[in-house]
Amino acid sequence: MFDQMKQMGALAGLLRNKDKLRAISEEAQERIGKVRARGESGGGAVRVTVNGRMQVEEVHLEPALVAGLRHDEGEGGKRMAESLIAEATNHALIAAQQLVQREIKDLAQEHDLPDLPGMGGLDSMLGAG
Repeated sequence: MFDQMKQMGALAGLLRNKDKLRAISEEAQERIGKVRARGESGGGAVRVTVNGRMQVEEVHLEPALVAGLRHDEGEGGKRMAESLIAEATNHALIAAQQLVQREIKDLAQEHDLPDLPGMGGLDSMLGAG
């Protein structure tokens, strides 16, 4: 109970210090911008890299997969490739979200900020969520 009150006091103090809050927010955005996560599917045939802002930066298809698509005249190969790309992208997004949450939690701890339930370490307040 005392720890919760102490954390809320620290948060209230921070909210009164807009310059510090702005600096923490800028630091959070910088850290988030550096996050990179990769997801893959099809045993590595498809690899997708996303950044901490949940934007796809790269999609890599192994040459064997692409060659297989050229030889498959039906829709099956296309649907399989689309499914593999979606799966790899989803894996990358989940990994990026976890990395961003960890970065925000670390940042909050460095600045003695409370880890508020439902905010993933203040990620919503700092623009990550």
